[in-house]
Amino acid sequence: MSAPAARGPFVAGERVLLVDPKDRRYLVRLQPGGRFQTHAGILDHDDLIGAAPGATAVAARPGGAGEGRRFLAFRPTLADLVLKMPRGAQVIYPKDLGAILLGADLFPGARVLEAGVGSGALSMAALRAGCRVIGYELRPDFAARARANVAALLGDDADYRVEERDVYAGIDERRLDRVLLDLPEPWRVVPHAEDALAPGGILLAYLPTINQTAELRGALATSRFALAETIEVLQRSWHVEGRSVRPDHRMVAHTGFLTTARLLAGGFLAHGSDPGATGPGGEPGGM
Repeated sequence: MSAPAARGPFVAGERVLLVDPKDRRYLVRLQPGGRFQTHAGILDHDDLIGAAPGATAVAARPGGAGEGRRFLAFRPTLADLVLKMPRGAQVIYPKDLGAILLGADLFPGARVLEAGVGSGALSMAALRAGCRVIGYELRPDFAARARANVAALLGDDADYRVEERDVYAGIDERRLDRVLLDLPEPWRVVPHAEDALAPGGILLAYLPTINQTAELRGALATSRFALAETIEVLQRSWHVEGRSVRPDHRMVAHTGFLTTARLLAGGFLAHGSDPGATGPGGEPGGM
């Protein structure tokens, strides 16, 4: 499977996002001769193949009774795909994926271990950032789903490998740049991450409850990790229509806590200061 087109007209085999006048969204894979059917009309895939992104497509009513619903057609963003793609596990929401990209400082060429790949949402974000991703996933069905979702977005040539194994039992890789964890007991991975990460590397864990987060922070406090930080991201959209400007009544509030920490180098600095010690005012020494 090759990676879908990033620009130019729509081609057969790629996925297209259709948006109706009520902002309902549908993800459709274009096939020659295919049809997208709704109660408001039938849209031929052939009318979209060769059309430009941003085009308006008009569905035909059954029986030739005139025009049906109009749809805007776009290439789906990564956020669209994450919310619409087939999944078995609960995905990490787009608002959190953006924070993870910056919080974990994912960069092109980074060697990243992801444990608990689920449906592959975080894998796709890391790969799109240019990372080389190794996944550990205990459930074979989740591993297969993640591989399929990544291939659908990026093609079979993506720098992505998923191993069906338990990260709690250890990490084989060494000199990793980042370790990303989406699993119930990440504190059990902390000792393995100390051995697997290169000095200065970042561990990031995504957890749904504050009790789990507190357990993780306790483990980090007695480890070789420093600069631990926990945040959550709240997303509130706004209604803007003429002079009617107000926050929307609903928002995407708590979905998970993001905790990051950085691995200290072993030993002491050349001038004899302890990298983990604190200087005046509680600031880390030697910095």
